[in-house]
Amino acid sequence: MIVTDRLTLVPHTVELLRAEIHDHQALARMLSATVPENWPPESTVDALPIFLSFVESAPDQVGWFGWYAVTTKTDQTNPILIGGGGFMGPPVEGLVQMGYSVIEQHNRKGYATEMVGGLVSWAFAHPECTVVSAETEWANPYSVRVLEKNGFIRVGPGSVAGGSKYERSVSTLLRRA
Repeated sequence: MIVTDRLTLVPHTVELLRAEIHDHQALARMLSATVPENWPPESTVDALPIFLSFVESAPDQVGWFGWYAVTTKTDQTNPILIGGGGFMGPPVEGLVQMGYSVIEQHNRKGYATEMVGGLVSWAFAHPECTVVSAETEWANPYSVRVLEKNGFIRVGPGSVAGGSKYERSVSTLLRRA
């Protein structure tokens, strides 16, 4: 688990992913959070079975795949599942690729920036990870800003036309300290 100022990030497990695919009420109980009706984000619906297969095939690598982003309970609100992010697997030659999303009603509240920051810090706490990579589309300036706020720099074109690839290295983190 990763705890930030306003979020608790919970790593995907086989049980959580199965609940996400088949039973949102069970997922809500397991996360101790409200699961909004528009969960999961459109960008991840088709990928859920793939995420499940990743975790099933490497249960000892929990954390190097997906994470749920749940708001922290306050006096005014109960925890809510607002987004998710994670990596495409453990580092390969020091590099991990990351992705993230927040459901529409929680966009532009700083949650993506906070989630990405927590995930990057978690990754760099593992000595085998030296670079975190992410891609975004120029059509989504908010996502570009999330990466920039977290110290990522543009390193070239993305894999999709019009997109860009960003990276943050552990050496950048050390220079900032």
